[in-house]
Amino acid sequence: MSPVLVDSNFLLDVATDDPMWSYWSSSTLERIANESILVINPLVFAEASIWFDSIEALEEALPAGLYRRDGLPYEAAFLAGKVFLDYRRRGGMRRSPLPDFYIGAHASVSGYRLLTRDAARYRTYFPNLELIAPSSR
Repeated sequence: MSPVLVDSNFLLDVATDDPMWSYWSSSTLERIANESILVINPLVFAEASIWFDSIEALEEALPAGLYRRDGLPYEAAFLAGKVFLDYRRRGGMRRSPLPDFYIGAHASVSGYRLLTRDAARYRTYFPNLELIAPSSR
């Protein structure tokens, strides 16, 4: 089973019962969990945490038995910095690397697929990264 890094937008769709995305995201997560190892990293954990009142509630929503927790590899941090530089050269206005760059770089250097709804940014900056994303909505 090949690992799949799960972007926080999928997790939040399910946790918040998002009216537009909850069903699609939860059914896709279930399907992918049956065929792959689901992975999160500290950035995904941090982004998801904003919807929970306690770490215990977040841990219950993201059980370690279902979501393997990986640290951010140094190679991914390096790649995120290079991708961020490309973003700035293209006119990006943010002054510090966005979590999406770290998440994309983590999946890329680790050879993971990425489960996300934010495919456009990842396709732009990580063109070789295999994405699992909705085709259109």
